[in-house]
Amino acid sequence: MRVSIVTAVLDGAAVIARTLDSVAEQDYPSIEHIVIDGASSDGTLDVVRAHGQRVAVVQSARDDGVYQAFNKGLRAASGDVIAFLNAGDTYANPSVVSRLMHEFDDPSVGAAFGDLDITDPLATERVLRRYRCGRFDPEQLASGFMPAHPTLFLRRDVYERAGHYDERFRIAGDFELCLRVFAILRIRFRHVPAVLVRMPSGGMSNRGLASAIAITREMHRACTQNRIDTNWFRLLMRLPRKAVSRFVHGE
Repeated sequence: MRVSIVTAVLDGAAVIARTLDSVAEQDYPSIEHIVIDGASSDGTLDVVRAHGQRVAVVQSARDDGVYQAFNKGLRAASGDVIAFLNAGDTYANPSVVSRLMHEFDDPSVGAAFGDLDITDPLATERVLRRYRCGRFDPEQLASGFMPAHPTLFLRRDVYERAGHYDERFRIAGDFELCLRVFAILRIRFRHVPAVLVRMPSGGMSNRGLASAIAITREMHRACTQNRIDTNWFRLLMRLPRKAVSRFVHGE
């Protein structure tokens, strides 16, 4: 099967090379790498040309946020399975894609994902927080817990059934999509018990307290929109667990 990996980027010249190289180093033979650039002005496209030996599609135009970029990638993708790896993120080793794609040998599996390390953006070997998904259950979505999106591989037909990312969301569109995929459609999934992606801190969903409150607000709206029974207290209670993880692993 072919896998399409979509990388969304805006002014990511300083970090996108490591993402491009990470995908290029994968040992899986059938990868379609798609770069969706939001009209960067910092030389990002020059870096893509220099490091994009495995890039099949490049689109560059202004967009209205990351989820619109994701949807552009979905429309461009031809793979049987689709994944997203944003600029700056890297796969943990060259066999990550092969390991995840192996799970789709079972035709009943619609999704596969693994674990993720959030790292220091200046010293990416230093782990600040560990995001472990082995105990994920769709019921946990009502508490704000979801699979690590950069590790999530979904069959094309799952997107055809669930729909694309809701572009009205600014920070929790991936959470809202997971509600449709796992809580409503009840797609069968597999968890790979290994760190698959390393993501530098500083992204939209891990920028401190203000970001945490903003994403909780959108999570609550996403649950209401999809008729998932939850409340503000339940969603906010995930934050102390994240804080403890950051304290333990961020020393």
